[in-house]
Amino acid sequence: MKKAYPFDPAVKHHLIIALGLAIWIFVFLYFTEPLDVHEFGDKEKLKYLPLYGLVGALAYLLMMPFQFWMFRTKQHQWSIQQEAIFFVVFIAASFVITRSVYLYIVMIGEPNPYTLDYYFTAIFLPAISTILPIVLIGRWAFGKYKEKKLEDQKIEIKGEGTYEGLRLLWNDLICVKADDNYVELTFLDYGVLKKQLIRTKLSKVSETHPQLLQTHRSYLINPYHFQTWKPLDGKQNLQLSHSIFAPVSKTYAPSVKMALNSTTK
Repeated sequence: MKKAYPFDPAVKHHLIIALGLAIWIFVFLYFTEPLDVHEFGDKEKLKYLPLYGLVGALAYLLMMPFQFWMFRTKQHQWSIQQEAIFFVVFIAASFVITRSVYLYIVMIGEPNPYTLDYYFTAIFLPAISTILPIVLIGRWAFGKYKEKKLEDQKIEIKGEGTYEGLRLLWNDLICVKADDNYVELTFLDYGVLKKQLIRTKLSKVSETHPQLLQTHRSYLINPYHFQTWKPLDGKQNLQLSHSIFAPVSKTYAPSVKMALNSTTK
């Protein structure tokens, strides 16, 4: 249940899902005629059925704060478990809202509305079982699209071994440090600071990724994470994000200053 699941946090895409949901609910109700819709004339159908579509879209959009709260508490990761929790809460909220609309708008002043049990088993469950796949497919498709975009944006630092290497987003890489026949990568993984050794030379990493800035014979940094200059023990250092320090040798100091001045203007 904790396995990663495709998820797109972009609000605009959830607005599209909500719009599609509203249209689908209207079409479903119009042609399947639950809720005694067959007794409605065309004008009544066009009056009440779009309301159910809007209510369905609203119920989905009302879930957004809860969804983003779960996303933030899990360090911007999304799992099958979170998706299941989202749908359980969404179904419960949808039932409460649609039942209220039925009682207090559609059937107001009318005798003998459906009982709660009948409404749930004969009306709500068949409707939600038809509607949910649309939401599920829409969320999954946008999530996969987001994953593909992120994967295309990743850089790869290859090792000398067949399966050695690391793929990550450019902004997640903080610095690279030479360590004998290896390099030590310091990077962020969903906001968590991590380190990994890869068997390769610093010079190869520099050649492959010239956007990295060499500050010392043993250090490459990502200028994106530069914060300030920090003298330590009489030597120049760069303070990077997450309180990481990279030494600056006299050989590289002029080019480092020039590069950082140009990136921070």
